[in-house]
Amino acid sequence: MSNKINISTTVNADAKKTWDYYNQPEHITKWNFADPSWHCPSASNDLKTGGKYAARMEAKDGSFGFEFEAIYDEVIDGKAFTYSMADGRQVTVAFHPNGSQTDINIAFDPETENPVEMQKAGWQAILDNFQRYVAAN
Repeated sequence: MSNKINISTTVNADAKKTWDYYNQPEHITKWNFADPSWHCPSASNDLKTGGKYAARMEAKDGSFGFEFEAIYDEVIDGKAFTYSMADGRQVTVAFHPNGSQTDINIAFDPETENPVEMQKAGWQAILDNFQRYVAAN
């Protein structure tokens, strides 16, 4: 694959809360969308090597939606995981304690249909939404 795209944020929560809110389906459905006109009505997460992650992402008006699915290649509990999407692209998500905060770094293989900057902006918007969700809860 081509060069990975990197995004990051700092969450105002300890690493355990950050990990839990990022990975538990009851939280994923509250933050896993890039724009307020979208939502994530369902998610499931079997967080183990070989386990499956799935989330339904769709426009609130019902005009468009898709299933995001991946299989975990490696899980280091509380610290990081790597998964592969159906098209073979990989994503690595790492959680780094930083005092009372947690830094999250995500590296992902870009797809070929959309410009790299658009992909980076979309993934960053979802991560920023996660950061705001944790801060509000």
